[in-house]
Amino acid sequence: MTYKTQAGDVNVRKIVAHSVIGLFVLIVLFGSIGTIDAGERGVRTRFGAVKGVVEQGLYFKLPLIEKMHKMNVQTKTVKYELDDPLFSASKDLQDVKIAVVLNYRLDPTKVETIYQQYGTVLQYEERIIRPAVRDTVKAVASQFTAEELVTKRAEFTDRVVIVINERLATQFVTTERVNITNFEFSKSFTEAIEAKVTAVQNAEAAKNKLEQIKFEAQQTIETAKATAEAQRIQAQSLAAQGGSDYVQLKALEKWDGHLPTQMIPNSSVPFINLNN
Repeated sequence: MTYKTQAGDVNVRKIVAHSVIGLFVLIVLFGSIGTIDAGERGVRTRFGAVKGVVEQGLYFKLPLIEKMHKMNVQTKTVKYELDDPLFSASKDLQDVKIAVVLNYRLDPTKVETIYQQYGTVLQYEERIIRPAVRDTVKAVASQFTAEELVTKRAEFTDRVVIVINERLATQFVTTERVNITNFEFSKSFTEAIEAKVTAVQNAEAAKNKLEQIKFEAQQTIETAKATAEAQRIQAQSLAAQGGSDYVQLKALEKWDGHLPTQMIPNSSVPFINLNN
């Protein structure tokens, strides 16, 4: 009886041992295989030392010895919005909050260097990308007055883009798009700008009204000139013809189409009393 019990214990221990070994083999096996997704690169390390870059797809690594560190090389976005803006001062020393959006992507051929120097993409962004955006926007904003930041927004944005591209050109990154999405000034400055805009609009409206009055007055003058000229020509005509043609014209305008009952002797023209 004791023999059977001991044999059973041995069998159980063998089963457990085989199971542990099998589980270990599976862990090692699956730990040796992995995939690099599209838009990623893998940095292979062996005992902490970088041993190359792995492209997207299936990869194999030495279990317990090598590690694979995935680096995202897709387009990423850095934002400074008005709830977390960049604070700057304009050329005329006005405080301004600036909202900025930057799209960038890592150079896939430089992920090994980036990993060696910064470890992760997040660390790279915090130490390189964000300071570049922050310092550039502040420096360029200081070259414009507060009003120019609004009226010359496109020029301001273009200059920011140029400086950021120059600064990041040697930092293993490609900038795809930089947008200045908003400005926010102090309340007093905003009110002053609004008052100035209103004053300009009112002045323009008054100017347009004055031009309209001048135009209408000129029309009246031209009408009066035309009337006076017509009267002058008419007076000259009367003086030249002794007035007879004018009398006949008025007689015809007043005639109702009926022959008069009285005729002037030896006259071919009906007598019409112009005073009726």
